[in-house]
Amino acid sequence: MIAYIVRRILYAIPILLGVNLITFALFFFVNSPDDMARIHLGVKRVTPEAIAKWKEDRGFTRPLLYNAAAQGTAKLKDTIFYQHSLRLFVFEFGRAEDNRDIGREIAERMWPSLAIALPTFLVGVLVYITFALLLAFFRGTYLDTWGVVLCVAMMSVSVLFYVIGGQYLMSKLWHLVPISGYDDTGLLAFKFLTLPVVVGVVGSIGANARLYRSFFLEEIGKDYVRTARAKGLSEPRVLFQHVLKNAMIPILTGVVVVIPSLFIGSLIFESFFGIPGLGSYTIDAIHSQDFFVVRAMVFLGSVLYIVGLILTDISYTLVDPRVRLE
Repeated sequence: MIAYIVRRILYAIPILLGVNLITFALFFFVNSPDDMARIHLGVKRVTPEAIAKWKEDRGFTRPLLYNAAAQGTAKLKDTIFYQHSLRLFVFEFGRAEDNRDIGREIAERMWPSLAIALPTFLVGVLVYITFALLLAFFRGTYLDTWGVVLCVAMMSVSVLFYVIGGQYLMSKLWHLVPISGYDDTGLLAFKFLTLPVVVGVVGSIGANARLYRSFFLEEIGKDYVRTARAKGLSEPRVLFQHVLKNAMIPILTGVVVVIPSLFIGSLIFESFFGIPGLGSYTIDAIHSQDFFVVRAMVFLGSVLYIVGLILTDISYTLVDPRVRLE
């Protein structure tokens, strides 16, 4: 198992390096520091002196990839690529345009993102699997037919409809919870997070329940299920003891890979509900044209996505013995 994990991590290193190189090329070849200075200064007639000062303050006067004037390892270290790209590998994100430490902002904003994303994820998985098992149990009946119709209808509606509809019903009409905002103290945190969690779960029921139902129905038609029924096992026991266990392999593909992205948060939900998490942090950075924050969030998202893929591979070895044998 340890050798397998180490091998998967080694496979991820060149992928992450390639993502880093592509991101660097997009920021410094397609959009040069001079262009970034003009965009950030936001003045119609930007003087060369102002551009030079902006670049000097942010270390963009160094050579791009190789510093021939430096000595020793400084030939590679005293470059834009090392200072603004390779240092991301040790999670040194630098400072934003407002001189705030990006690493500290990420560490502080990670918790509001988790506060909204983790309950949505856990409650959602439980609801999706339960609803899909219910449809599979009553397969071929009117309950299954209308359940599928409901799933298709729900997945055809934009998530913005659920956001606005939830805010109108639960906040404007029923006055159950605040319409937006965030507080991390006790009951107030629960009140502010209830609406985003409910909207997040309801908005994803259609697509996920319909997908999980197809997984369960595929397993129900296999020989081992017919053998279990022939031995006299009840239908609920067949579903929960055999079908659910074997259907977890494809379900894990979509579930485990999402776990690292919980740290990033939801761009739409955090913006609409006023959650000061990493999603809203990224949106604010894009609006303010803060390239340092955007670059850091792109790199962090790539790292977390690769971690999700590794966790998915590891979960396969825990669920499916055939993977361990291979």
